[in-house]
Amino acid sequence: MNGSYPNKSNLGKLAIVLHAHLPYVRKNEKNSLEEDWLFQAILECYIPLLQVIESSQKENPLNTKLTISLSPTLLSLLQNEQLKETFPSWIETRKYFLNDLSQEEKVASEFLMKNLNDKYLYWQKHNGNLIDRFKVLNQSGNLDILTCAATHGYLPILRENPETVRGQIKTAIVSHKEILGINPLGIWLPECAYYEKLDQILIDSGIRYAVLDGHGILNASPRPRYGVYAPICSKNGVAFFGRDSESTLPVWSAKDGFPGDQVYREFHKDLGWELPPSRLKEKGIPSVRPLGLKYYKITDEKIPLGKKDFYIENEARIKAEEHADIYLLSRSKQLEKLSVSSSFEPLLIAPFDAELFGHWWYEGPIFIENILKKSTKYNIRLTNLKEVLMGKPKLQICDPSPSSWGQGGYHNYWLNDKNSWIVPEITKAGSMFVECSSKSFNDEFSIRVLKQAARELLLSQSSDWSFILRAGTTTELAKERIDRHLFRFWKLIEMLKNISKTDLNFLEIIEEEDKVFPEINILDWQK
Repeated sequence: MNGSYPNKSNLGKLAIVLHAHLPYVRKNEKNSLEEDWLFQAILECYIPLLQVIESSQKENPLNTKLTISLSPTLLSLLQNEQLKETFPSWIETRKYFLNDLSQEEKVASEFLMKNLNDKYLYWQKHNGNLIDRFKVLNQSGNLDILTCAATHGYLPILRENPETVRGQIKTAIVSHKEILGINPLGIWLPECAYYEKLDQILIDSGIRYAVLDGHGILNASPRPRYGVYAPICSKNGVAFFGRDSESTLPVWSAKDGFPGDQVYREFHKDLGWELPPSRLKEKGIPSVRPLGLKYYKITDEKIPLGKKDFYIENEARIKAEEHADIYLLSRSKQLEKLSVSSSFEPLLIAPFDAELFGHWWYEGPIFIENILKKSTKYNIRLTNLKEVLMGKPKLQICDPSPSSWGQGGYHNYWLNDKNSWIVPEITKAGSMFVECSSKSFNDEFSIRVLKQAARELLLSQSSDWSFILRAGTTTELAKERIDRHLFRFWKLIEMLKNISKTDLNFLEIIEEEDKVFPEINILDWQK
C-alpha cells in the first residue's frame, strides 16, 4: 500500500496500551501446565515484543512510544529464580520433539526451531532478566509501565469491603516499586472494571491515571465533550483514558479482524494434542496438552484441523505488514475526520491484552513492529499515557460510569450463573481479614500468619478464575485454585485465633509455594 497522506502535520495521536498478565500459579513440579503458561508467553510474546521495541528505539526513538502494564503476579513469576533455571530445559524439550518429526514436518516447522533458538539467545544474552529490559525502556521514556491490582482481582465485586480493594491496590504499588524500582502513577484496572468512587481509593494510594472501557467514559457525568478522544479527570483527581472500539476491533477480533486471516498460524492445531501420551511422558510431561508447537496455517476456518495446510512464514510476515498499513490508514482517516471538526488534537486509545501479540496471534509482534516503523508515514504520532499527561492538557472534570471491557461494558462476564458462587466466599473471607488485621497483633508469629493469610486472600480473588469458569476452559483447575487458597486462608485464621492449632509445617509449605509479595503490609487492610 502507498497509503500516506499528503504533507500535513500530525493528524492526531495513537496510544497503544498492552496489558501483560498471568495469574500467580507455582507448582513445585517440572512440566506443569502453569509452567507452560508462563514459558509460552515468554517465548511468543514478551521476548518478541521487547525485541521489536528495542529495535525500533534504535531507529526511531522519538516515535517508539507504547504503554504496558506488568501485573504484580507476572512480575513475581518473571523474577523467580527457580523458574528461570527451568526455562532452558523447557526449550530443549520442544526442540527434541521438533527434531523427531518426519522430514516433511521438519521442513514446515523450521521457522519454529529458528524462533526457539533466536529467543533463547536473547534470554541467555540478558541472563533471563526480562524485567531489566522493561526497566531500561521505561527509563528512556519509550515505555510507560503501569501497575495492576495485586492479583488481578475484579474490584467491583470486592467493593463490599473497601479495605480489600485498597489491599489489592496498595500491595500492587509496593510490589511494583520493589521489583521495578519506581512508584507507579498509572494503573490497568483488571478487566478495565470501574465502580463509583473507586477513584478515591486510587488517588489515596498514589495512582494518577487509569484506562477504562469506552462505556466508562461515554456514560460519564457530565458526558465528555470529546468522547473517548481525550482523557477526562474525575472530581477526585484521577485521569481516565477511554478505549476506542474502532482502533481495537480490527486487531483483537479473530472472526472479524486481522488475526483470522487464512495465512496466519493456526492456534488450535498443536503437536502436543497429536502425540501419544507415552511419548510425552518420556520427556516428563504428565498429560496431553499444547506444547506451543504449531506449524499449520488457518487455511480456512471452515475446514477441520486435520486438513490444514502447512504454515509459510514469509507469506504470513508480508500479510502482517499489509495489515499494519491497513490499520494505520484507517486510523489516519479516523483522525482526519476528528481533527476537521474539533479544535483539539484527537487521541486514540487502543488497549489490548499483551498476550494477543505473539501467543494468540503469532504474527502480532510483526504487526506492532510495522506500526512503530510506519506510523509517521500516515501522519500519526505514537504516544504513551504518561507522555500525554506530561503535556499538561486541560481535562474536563467528569465522573466515570461503572463499566468493564466485557461485552456491552457490563460486569456480567465476571458475575453470572457459572461463577457468582465465588462472590460470597471471597466477601466472607475479606470481612474476616479486615476484622483480624484491625486488631492488635504484636507478636512476630501472628504477624507472619496474617501476612500469609493476606497472600491467600489476594490469590483467591484473582479474576482469572472467574473468567475461566465463565469461558468453560480448564474449569477444574480454576475451581481447585479458589478452593485451595480459601482453605489455606481459613486454616491460617484458625491458627491465629487458636494458637494450640498451629501447624508450622503447613505454614512453611504454603509460604514456599505461595511466595509472592514479600513486602506485604497488613495495615493496608485495616479499617
